Amino acid sequence: MKSKISLVVGVMLIFIAGMSFGLNSKNQPKTDYSDEVQIIRTYTDVLKIVEDNYVEQPKSKDLLYGSLRGMLSSLDPYSTFFTPEEFKEFTSETQGEFGGLGIEITMENNKLIVVSPIEDTPAFKAGIKPGDWIIEIDGEPTDKMTLFQAVKKMRGQPGTKVTLTIFRKGIDKPFKVEIVRDVIKVKSVKTKELENGKIGYIRLTQFQENSADEFEKALKQFKNKEGIIIDLRNNPGGLLTSAVSIASMLIPKGKLIVYTQGRDPKNKEEFYSESDPIVPKDVPMAVIVNKGSASASEILTGALKDHKRAIIVGDTTFGKASVQTLIPLQDGSGIKLTVAHYYTPNGNLIMNKGITPDIIVKMTEEEEMAKAKAEREAKISRKDETEVKDPQLEAAVNAIKILNFAKKMN
Repeated sequence: MKSKISLVVGVMLIFIAGMSFGLNSKNQPKTDYSDEVQIIRTYTDVLKIVEDNYVEQPKSKDLLYGSLRGMLSSLDPYSTFFTPEEFKEFTSETQGEFGGLGIEITMENNKLIVVSPIEDTPAFKAGIKPGDWIIEIDGEPTDKMTLFQAVKKMRGQPGTKVTLTIFRKGIDKPFKVEIVRDVIKVKSVKTKELENGKIGYIRLTQFQENSADEFEKALKQFKNKEGIIIDLRNNPGGLLTSAVSIASMLIPKGKLIVYTQGRDPKNKEEFYSESDPIVPKDVPMAVIVNKGSASASEILTGALKDHKRAIIVGDTTFGKASVQTLIPLQDGSGIKLTVAHYYTPNGNLIMNKGITPDIIVKMTEEEEMAKAKAEREAKISRKDETEVKDPQLEAAVNAIKILNFAKKMN
């Protein structure tokens, strides 16, 4: 019994020592470790009680991994402990194709919440919405799952089915949605002309590797219009490099786009506009966002708002922008730890706050459902989804008109 306890506590001590001295030793002042000693003492007390009295003989490694998982999950939804098997799977490149649903998810108070479905994916076509609470995946409750475990369970062979049990605000009872997995291939940039060709409209659904190139083509096509609208609604984010590249097409060269900051000064990093803007500065722009706009979407929106390059229209964004680092442990396990948050050029924290639009326009449940239905039907019937009432788009168009009117008056 003592040997088992010694094994687990020894690993705990190595873990804590490694975190205290290895990860951040240069920047931490000398500390009184009496609190840490008391924590270890409490841990060993509980461990001994469990070892001696639990109805079945527990495995020491399971106790250790369970406690480490609990430790990391108590921090935020994105800090996670991985067993050796999970860490290897997480860090290795996926071989071959795998099927997914096309949704970005997060954890809020042990609830698996949809940040946003990605346009044209199985989840989008099935009617999944931002804010949906996924209660079960194939009948298994999600309240004990980590984000990694939930994602893994939703993935599978293309063509196979998965059933999600959803709780949605405004609906009394949970309901089930059956979705067929597919290989997620999304066209990230879509364009059209509004107001008889006077305004260019760019829909950016994700920040992928090729998004910046596609966005640049669209900008060059619309740069001499009377205005440009960038629609980031239900865009869950993607690559930071893509967001910085796109922001560089809109913001003067050398201007700050976003920066990261944590307790450790080495996690402070600044990202600046890399090129001259494509769009002339007198061409007004509006950006549409909603509660499904997250991560890289918020970085782009925050930069455009702080530099007063665009009017932001819609609803407050999700508030998801943090930096994680992977740290391997000696036994092959590992942790993913949040080490910094993203801030807009003016120093506004994005995480858990989001970006508040200049013009707040909320859509009702009925309006959102009608718009989503029209978008799905448009893929089949080629019907123009702009025929459906879209108060946020209307507000963006009106903002462009007002800015143009003010420009002429001056």
